[in-house]
Parts: sequence; structure tokens; C-alpha cells
Amino acid sequence: MTATRTYITTTIPYVNARPHLGFALELVQADVLARHSRQSGEQVRFLTGTDDNSLKNVLAAEAEGIGVQELVDRNAAAFAALRGPLALSSDDFIRTSSDPRHRAGVERLWQRCADAGDLYRRHYEGLYCVGCEQFYTSADLDEGRCPDHGTEPRPVSEENWFFRLSRYAGTLRELITDGRLRIEPASRRNEVLGLIESGLHDFSVSRSQSRARGWGIPVPGDPDQVVYVWWDALGNYVTSLGYGTGEDTFDEWWRGSGRRVHLVGKGVLRFHAVYWPAMLLSAGLPLPTDILVHDYLTVDGRKISKSSGTTVDPVELAADAGTDAVRWWLLRDVPRVGDADFTRDRLVDRANSDLAGGLGNLVNRVVTMVHRYRDGRPPASRPLALTSKPLAEACDDSPRLIAAALAGFDFRRAAAAVWTVVEEANRCIDATRPWESAKAERAGDPDAARRLDRALDALLQACLVLADRLDPFLPGAAARIREQCTAVDGVLPAPAPLFPRIEV
Repeated sequence: MTATRTYITTTIPYVNARPHLGFALELVQADVLARHSRQSGEQVRFLTGTDDNSLKNVLAAEAEGIGVQELVDRNAAAFAALRGPLALSSDDFIRTSSDPRHRAGVERLWQRCADAGDLYRRHYEGLYCVGCEQFYTSADLDEGRCPDHGTEPRPVSEENWFFRLSRYAGTLRELITDGRLRIEPASRRNEVLGLIESGLHDFSVSRSQSRARGWGIPVPGDPDQVVYVWWDALGNYVTSLGYGTGEDTFDEWWRGSGRRVHLVGKGVLRFHAVYWPAMLLSAGLPLPTDILVHDYLTVDGRKISKSSGTTVDPVELAADAGTDAVRWWLLRDVPRVGDADFTRDRLVDRANSDLAGGLGNLVNRVVTMVHRYRDGRPPASRPLALTSKPLAEACDDSPRLIAAALAGFDFRRAAAAVWTVVEEANRCIDATRPWESAKAERAGDPDAARRLDRALDALLQACLVLADRLDPFLPGAAARIREQCTAVDGVLPAPAPLFPRIEV
């Protein structure tokens, strides 16, 4: 039986500055889905990358007085380097300015839409926000300013190529309504349906070479124009699979059966849930199956953003607090719906209470008791349900609860499902009180040794179950738990703290 294929992607961020914690949230969420899908026996391909062909990047390079390629190379390397500090399991990384797969695929996508009669050229005047890389109408603005960046869009007048988005309104409405294009959470699906009902207008898909400063992919057959950065960037989901270069990977992961899952922030929902599916329909290509939308991280109520300067460096944060602490806060504290305000104190409190004081303390207590009462030699194992039915039920139920939460794109609920095992294991310690059985054994109680062995065996099994359940969430911690709770030559390793307490 062939395993289900799941293709998981993040958005590709502009590289006008170094990465921030807001994008780390999306990376970690995608990584959990990828690891959980692999753990479930699925074939997984997990893609991330960078959007190099943006006017924002050109302006950032001009501000620094360096070449655009130098800037994007430097900052793209910083995004690629997140793999280590965030413990990511990504399979591929694409850069739109330099990856040989990308330009050929963008050109092919353009030509397919042109062949469908969906591209035409006309004069356009409008208000353009460089931060969003999109045009706005006056009605879209907040007191004349971009609602996302707080800046005044620039008036632009030029002749561009346009895409017939209006042609696909009915088809998009039908695909979203019947669930063939799934958008989660429901509030975001309703938002997209509202956009469609309000009327879809054709949008500009090119920029003049002069306004683009000569940076980007030239329009096929019209070298005076550059492909609009969003058209260019959205194509990465198929160009990375070899669309345009004839690789079999595209047929396997995009044309073939399986899930095609996009993780996106709410600020780019229109592009991913309206523009991108319409482009695919025009080109005669399959659509994504799932668009999973997260809200923003904020600092003191302000959206984390490179443009605004409100940033938290995830690499520095992981160096200070540890990878596990960063991943756990992003998964345990960020809600499925609604923005989450980040502070270092909140991260430290969560890490110290859950990881050091909860999970770490549990594993340390169990391993210490095996060493103290059984010279580090684990008792013979027996069915967990015969020792502690509530703990057995928590262990048995957790895979179903985790899978259901992740299927609903609810990482906080999934992390809470893992935590039920930690809580039940601590209740098992309180109920069985192994130290009292050890004392009774020394006093000659003939049944005490059996009670002690059963308790230690149940707790060790629970710790190993926790390692398995934690694998998608905290892979490093899961490996350390497994190492501490697995005997080598019949003896467990000496107990060692899993998570040092973090000092503010």
C-alpha cells in the first residue's frame, strides 16, 4: 500500500532584513505538521525559502549602499540558517533570485495563463504600498495609510500586464464552499468568501523595469516589464517541484494524489486563497488542498514586522532560552485564532513551569527512583493498564487527541493533549508513592517489591510514551527522554536535568 503524500509549505518572506519571531511561528507550525505526518507513515515534503525579487529588497539595499544581490544573499542565508536554532526538518529551500528551478517555472506559468487568454496589458493608476507590494484603493486605507504598515502608499501611473481574476470568481466560490479548497479556521474561509462576494477585480501582474530598478524576472516576450513579485513568489510552490524544468517531482507531489498544504499568515490570505488558486485554474493545474492561516505575533500589542522595526530575533532567543523553550512557547501559548503578545517573561515562565518544573522534573524523578531503589535496572515490563488504568488511558488517547487537534490546525490544543500524559504520570506518582513501597520492602513487606516494580515500570513506560508524543513538537527533548529512559546493558543512564531553569 502506497503511503499518502503530504506536501507542506510556508510562505517565503522578503529578505529586506533578518528573520523575526513572527516567521519562526509559521516555520515551527509547519515543522510540527511535517514531523507528525512522517510519524503517521506519510511521505512528506516540507518546503520553505525566501522571496528575493521584491522592490522592498531593492530599497533596503539602496539604504545600506550595497548591491541588491549582496543584500539578498546575506539575508537569505540568515533565513536558511534558522534550520538549526529552530530544529526544523525541512526537505527543500528555494530562493527566487538564484535557484535555477524558479525562473523557468515562472515563465512557464506565465505562458500557460497567456495561452488561456487571461493576461492583457493596460494603463493603470493607483496607490502602491511597497511594504505589502500591492495596490490599494482609497477605501482600503486607514486614514490614508496602509492598514498593515501605517505608511502612505505611493501614487503610481504606468502600463502593466493584468490577470483576469474576475473570470474565476464563481469557480473559486464553489471550490471553497464545498471544501475542495479547505481554508482554516472558518473565520478566514468566510473572509475569503466575503472578498469574492464583494467582487473580484483583475490585478496587475507586472511592473515597469524602471520602477523595479531592473530587479526581478522579465516578462516573457516583454523585457521592458518585470513579473510582479507576488506572481513570481507564489510560483515557488510549483517551481520548487520542477514545474518548468520537466522534473518528475512535480507530477509526484503536485499533480498526484495527496495533500498540498500551505501555511500562511492572515496578512497574505488574499494572495494565497484568491490570486494563487485563480492562477492555477488558468494554467490548468491542481489547487492546494489546504490553506492554514495563523494570526500575528505582537510585542506590546504591535505586530512583529521587519518594516516597523518591531522584531524579536529567533536565533538570539534560541541561544538565550534554548530551542525547546522557543518551540514550546510558540506551540503551547499561541492560540488558533487571535494575535498572541510575546514577552520574554512569558516564554521563561512557560519553559520553567512546563519544561523544567513539569516534564523535566517528572523524568528526573522517575529515573532517580529507578537508580535509588533498583540500582538503575528497570523492572520487567508489563501491560500499563494492569498497573495504572488512568495513565494507560491518557497514553492511549493522546495520539487521537493530538491528531484531531493538528487536523484542525490547533497547535495549542495538540500541545495540551501531550500534557495530559505528563499530568497523569504525576498523579500516578502521587497515587502509588514508590518511596513508601521502597520503605516497606526494606521493612520486610512481602508484597512491597511487586508494588514498587509495577509503579516504576508504569512511570518508565509513560516517559517513553511521552518521548514518542513529543517527537513532532520538541524533537530534541524527545531524544533526550528516550536516552535517559532506555537501559544500556540493563542499566539506565544516570539522571541528568532535561531542561535547566531559565533565569530572566
